[in-house]
Order: sequence, then structure tokens, then C-alpha cells
Amino acid sequence: MKRKEKLEVVGSETPARLLQGQNAYERLFDEIRSGVLRPGARLTETEIAERLAISRTPVREAIRRLEADGLVDHQPRTGAVVRSLDYPEIMELYEMRTVLEGTAARLAARAASPVELEELQAINAEMAAATGDNAALVRLNRQFHARLLDAARNRFLLKSMASVETTLLILGPSSMESPERAQQALAEHRVLLDALIARDGAAAETAMREHMEHAQLTRLRMLRQSATGALK
Repeated sequence: MKRKEKLEVVGSETPARLLQGQNAYERLFDEIRSGVLRPGARLTETEIAERLAISRTPVREAIRRLEADGLVDHQPRTGAVVRSLDYPEIMELYEMRTVLEGTAARLAARAASPVELEELQAINAEMAAATGDNAALVRLNRQFHARLLDAARNRFLLKSMASVETTLLILGPSSMESPERAQQALAEHRVLLDALIARDGAAAETAMREHMEHAQLTRLRMLRQSATGALK
């Protein structure tokens, strides 16, 4: 009887602990993506547990998941820190993103359904209406690219792109938070949509590659300005 009661308690506690671990992971993930936790920031179990009002165990599990994602490193005498990307890594990541998203655009020109094309147009229209609202623009831009990847109908492409996107989160705030870049991106989306609607795979791939290259230039400018500000 006692053994049965013990098993029931353990069974009732496990889901709660798993939920705490998931919540801690999502919270830290969002803080890395938003730039609250910047590259090199230490992840101290005690501090995070106190801040989130949970025990250290789920925090430890969340940090391990972030390490498996490639977002966190363990350094000697320092412990867990948000991973830093050097210049070659950033260039390589954007190169892969350009290749993958360009391929997705070409495939989507062939495979996207009329409903998916309408959804992409609707998302871009919402982005145009959200000018000045950085949070909405970032969210809608992610939705636009996610829907396009879905429309490509290639699971291996999706998996590869997810890995690249996760690592790029280390760079912090999206380049869409730049007003100039947001307007430029809207115009580039329209060119891409025209190619998709025309079912012109080559034109869609070219449009997406140019879109990614402009995003890369904006990112490099943001990093340069951030580095300059840190030196002042």
C-alpha cells in the first residue's frame, strides 16, 4: 500500500516538473532571441531559479536543452554561458540560410496551393498595416517565412532550416526591427509573391536570395553599430 502511494505521488510530481522545465526552457529561449540574454551572458542556476520562482532542477534541464540546441556553451571556471558567434560563423549561417530559403521559394512556386499563396499575401498585407509596430512586424515576418517553407513540401529542407534559424537566434533582435529594413522587406516580399503566383521557380529563388542578402547586410550593420556602441 505504501509503495502504491509513493508511486502515485511520483507520478503526480513528474508532469509538474516537466512543465516547469519546459516553461524555463521557453523563457530562456525567448530571452536569448530578444537579446535580453546576450552572447557571453552567464546562466546561473540559482539566479534563474529565483527569478522564475522554481527549483534548480528544471532550470538545469532547460540549460541542458539550450546546450543541445547549440545556444549555450559550458566554459571552464565560468559555467553555462550564451554562445557567441564569430564573424565566419555568421557569414556561413547566412550563406546556408540564403541557399535553403532560395530553394524553398523555388519549390513553393511549384508546390504551393492557391490557399497558401493567398495566406502569404494576407500576411504581407498585415505587415504593411503594422508599420511602426516592431513586435508585430517580427512576428508576421517569421510567419511569412514559416508558411513559405511549409509550402515547399520538403521535410528535410524544414529540418535543415530549423537548425540554421535556431543558431541565428544568438544574434538577438531581428533585422526587421530596423524601420528602413522593414519597408525594404515588404517590397522584396511583393516581388517574391509575384514570382510565386506566376509559378516562376527561377524568379522566386532569385527574389528570395536577394531578400536574404539584404537581410544579411542589415544584420552586419546592426552588429557593427552594436560593437561601436560597446566601445564608447
